[in-house]
Amino acid sequence: MVSVIIPTYNREPFLRHAVQSIFDQTFSDWELIIVDDGSTDGTAEFAVGLRDSRVRYIYQPRGGVSSARNHGIRASERPWIAFLDSDDRWQPRKLERQFEAISQAPEFRVFYTDEIWIRNGRRVNQARKHRKFSGWIFHRCLPLCIISPSSILIDRRVLEREGGFDERLPVCEDYDLWLRITARHPVFFLPEPLIIKYGGHSDQLSRSRWGMDRFRVRSMINIYNSGRLTHQQKSWTAAEIARKGDILARGYQNREKTRDSAGFARMAAFWRSLAVSPTRVFCTSKGKAPARTR
Repeated sequence: MVSVIIPTYNREPFLRHAVQSIFDQTFSDWELIIVDDGSTDGTAEFAVGLRDSRVRYIYQPRGGVSSARNHGIRASERPWIAFLDSDDRWQPRKLERQFEAISQAPEFRVFYTDEIWIRNGRRVNQARKHRKFSGWIFHRCLPLCIISPSSILIDRRVLEREGGFDERLPVCEDYDLWLRITARHPVFFLPEPLIIKYGGHSDQLSRSRWGMDRFRVRSMINIYNSGRLTHQQKSWTAAEIARKGDILARGYQNREKTRDSAGFARMAAFWRSLAVSPTRVFCTSKGKAPARTR
């Protein structure tokens, strides 16, 4: 029923726990695709040594997490797709509970769950801004990524229609995909903590870049211009771009980069005007002030 895709790079100790959490599932109708993104540690030896007919190991030259996930999607053969980051784990009933939800709400094609956060070995509470919702949640997804890749179960036809992960984005690639999906599909939130997310280690992608909002702005501008959005969705998106532009302007000002700060301030003012009267915009991929409008 489901293809589980784990992208990994030099995380063999974490990977062992992630894979074990799949073997521990009460729902057993799965295939596991481990996509090794150029690891040089013991990842290959571990994966090949699993010797289970449900497990496939794929090696690719270093291409990034989006490339690895997309490779796994192309190689998958099941009608449903699930992702598990190699530093996360599933609770034993994760898949069981999600497939029960499918039978109870067959009109939904995208399902995600609540999560437990562990940072530096200690459990931490999620902030209010990370609250999760069911239904048409596009506007809820604009401020930040509220859907963890490790929590999602998605009909592969939705992925094929909306496209996979954007391999040009070094971070926020999941945020970008969820915007495209939630713009045109309702999602079902299962309010049970069925995944465990581990953080605090040095190779987390979210710790590798300052100013993550730069990449979120790029994604929002792309979807604004994509033709996917309703008038209301475009207004929400323009307002959020303006808000993030203000945040980035202040951030660059604090770093004494006045030229960048002024550029994002101008960008914020422009997008704020579009929040009232959305139109089509042509602008640079870096989220700078637009060159022209129509």
